[in-house]
Amino acid sequence: MSKNVYVFLAEGFEEIEAIGTIDLLRRAGLPTHIVAVGLEPNVTGAHGIAIQADLSISEVYNDDVLALVLPGGLPGVTNLDASQRLHQLIREANQEGKLLCAICAAPSVFGGADILEGKEAIAYPGFEKNLKGAKVSEAPVVKSGHIITAKSAGYTFDFALEIITALAGEEKAKEVAAGIIYTRH
Repeated sequence: MSKNVYVFLAEGFEEIEAIGTIDLLRRAGLPTHIVAVGLEPNVTGAHGIAIQADLSISEVYNDDVLALVLPGGLPGVTNLDASQRLHQLIREANQEGKLLCAICAAPSVFGGADILEGKEAIAYPGFEKNLKGAKVSEAPVVKSGHIITAKSAGYTFDFALEIITALAGEEKAKEVAAGIIYTRH
């Protein structure tokens, strides 16, 4: 059974964070799947860009998880947070130490799931209060144990490259960054 990276999209997701991350993870050769959290396979972002998901959240099982990735955006994060199935997947993956990644406002979902206790994390300015139990970082991208968080859409490439580093190694991340002529912050 192959392990997969699942990127969860809910209505109102932040397009840069979702599409940029998915693109770089796929460039790295990681088995990355777009998951619709709602009932429809087509999910529309905060700025009107529609994406067709590969899977429904009901088709994702913890046994298959390599990493779970949550892009930010509003009301996308509110819609992610409303999914009991997503909370269940996050709790199960956390218990097994699987990689959990969130950017912008989405780390607040991890705070609400009570998985940030004793971890360092960052979120979009104003959402830090939702990082329950975490030490709020000054860094724009933070890896603390098996959890990666990032501040905002402006750090999407750094966020994706940190995920690639965690799953495929620093050399693969450097290769992907070089391929798009990008220097990490």
